[in-house]
Amino acid sequence: MRIAYVITRADDLGGAQVHVRDLAEALRAHGHAVHVLAGGAGKFSAELGARGIPFYSVRNLVTPIAPFKDALALLEIVRTLREIRPDLVAAHTAKAGLLGRIASAMLGIPAVFTPHGWSIADRISPRKGKIFRRIEAMASTVSSRIINVCDFEVELALQGRVAGARKLAMVHNGLADVGLAGQAEVANNPPRLVMIARMAEPKDHSTLLAALASLRHLPWEMDLIGDGPLEEKLRVQAGRLGLTGRVHFRGFSGNPAAELAGAQIFVLSSRSEAFPYSILEAMRAGLPVVATRVGGVPEAVVEGETGFLVPPGDPSALAGRLARLLTDAALRARLGQNGRQRYLQRFTFEQMFAKTFQIYRDVLDECASSRARIAPASLETEAIRRER
Repeated sequence: MRIAYVITRADDLGGAQVHVRDLAEALRAHGHAVHVLAGGAGKFSAELGARGIPFYSVRNLVTPIAPFKDALALLEIVRTLREIRPDLVAAHTAKAGLLGRIASAMLGIPAVFTPHGWSIADRISPRKGKIFRRIEAMASTVSSRIINVCDFEVELALQGRVAGARKLAMVHNGLADVGLAGQAEVANNPPRLVMIARMAEPKDHSTLLAALASLRHLPWEMDLIGDGPLEEKLRVQAGRLGLTGRVHFRGFSGNPAAELAGAQIFVLSSRSEAFPYSILEAMRAGLPVVATRVGGVPEAVVEGETGFLVPPGDPSALAGRLARLLTDAALRARLGQNGRQRYLQRFTFEQMFAKTFQIYRDVLDECASSRARIAPASLETEAIRRER
């Protein structure tokens, strides 16, 4: 099988990029030919290069809507796909998902799309949301399948009439295990909290800092792993709240497993999510999770069993749940072990890969079957024409 992945950004290494990287590497290990197209270059393209995965930079592929550059990006994608000649195109994220599917349709190649979070509902303004729903509904007509990363995303697509149920599949994100070396010692004191997230919307570090300000009487340290455009603003807020020296801005880390192995509590404060990898990484490490109840997060975190869920933008609720874990090492251990068992049962990479690969095969089998049905009819039509 020859597969071409198309994703919008090569300069970042977020959940969507990790998803594509891991699938591409596994497919190559299974003997399949894999190529990755992405806008620009950076952290993601470096990761691919280190793994020997062929990468093509689409110079004009950018995140913002830019009609002229988008048209040029489409031409770049078409040209590259003609060169690669894939059996299947797997398009990821909104912009690349749209352009990748259009390019595939132009070339007669089946396409599978993974949005990693629909740009509809409360994630966008009502006016823009209406436009994006129409665009996605039209694009779904040239999608062989749409793979959602959680049940919440499937329901969102159905409610927004983005696509019919037949085209919508669901495969939870999954991660390879890191074994005993990646397990956290959650009972250690004083507790170290960690949040791994880009410092940009829709992540909500600001609410987390406000919650921590009310917990200054307790012993703890907080590591914020990640970078982004809001970092300076958050540093100022931390200083204003008297958190300097206790909240540490660690920057981007290419090894989140190591960061989590040294922590006791994982936090994800966000206003919107699909199905975040960072929570799965924390569960894999045996950490209790405190996260906002948004998107597909409740499909990973079970309230009171593997962690706690709080409303978005509520520093008081977040502080209350953090306080329970900060003061109860036994509770941390119980929730953390429950979370690890849930990860092993439901969210391993092997499970994600098997389900995703089966969808790829189903799509190609359907295309082959469709061509087989059309071919006899075409031959019959040609025979009739010759008789005449």
